[in-house]
Amino acid sequence: MPEIGKRVPDFALESDAGETVSLDDFAGRTLVLYFYPKDDTPG
Repeated sequence: MPEIGKRVPDFALESDAGETVSLDDFAGRTLVLYFYPKDDTPG
């Protein structure tokens, strides 16, 4: 379980523009990540 205020593990994923985005791309900026259990569930 992630802890508030702790650094998240590095990640890389594909954006909706088809580009690869990683955590390092946001270095020095505030970033909010939202995780949800699965598609089409209330959140």
